[in-house]
Amino acid sequence: MVKWGLPLLFALTGLIYIFVIPMEPEGVKLTFKLIPMALLMVYAWRLLPQQRQSWHWLMLAGLLFCAVGDGTIRWFVIGLSAFLIGHLFYLSAFCKRLRVTPLRVAAIIPIGIYAFLVGSQIINALYDKDETALVIPVLVYMIAISVMAWTAIMTGSKSAAFGALLFVISDSILSWNMFVGEIAYSHALIMLTYYSAQFLIISSMRESVPGRPAPR
Repeated sequence: MVKWGLPLLFALTGLIYIFVIPMEPEGVKLTFKLIPMALLMVYAWRLLPQQRQSWHWLMLAGLLFCAVGDGTIRWFVIGLSAFLIGHLFYLSAFCKRLRVTPLRVAAIIPIGIYAFLVGSQIINALYDKDETALVIPVLVYMIAISVMAWTAIMTGSKSAAFGALLFVISDSILSWNMFVGEIAYSHALIMLTYYSAQFLIISSMRESVPGRPAPR
């Protein structure tokens, strides 16, 4: 059930939310949006080993705050704050799993360039729209998610790294669509990359860390 059942349910309910459930009524849409996250939390809990380390709890906390962000993103700053806290928990978990190599350290360069190029366009759009109050929150968030992605790469976990990079892509599409210009099929692109990102990040809990017990 843990290996196949919950992931399949997660994928199925996610696809139903993205492609089947209409945008209105909003309450129904939000409920179906959170069902995959609830299943992912159960999956994450079942992945916990008997001898749990602090980074396991940090991963769960990150997932929980991201789920809160899902439910509150209509109030942009509140949702953004919840996701920011979620990223800080993920970042902290990854820092406890680091396997540093020069190549992984160098990953900060393309991540930084990408964050600068995309972020500058979003910040400029906020100024153009006279939404300057959002500049600092958005800037802090972009820095946090970029560092989270870098630390995920530094763990040496392919699952965590790909998941974190998909998270960056998902949020880039979301922010660009909100502030810069409309992107075709943005809702599907945002949610497909987002759900995939969360699943991959949580699935990395299966992987062992040198000197620590591996999740069952």
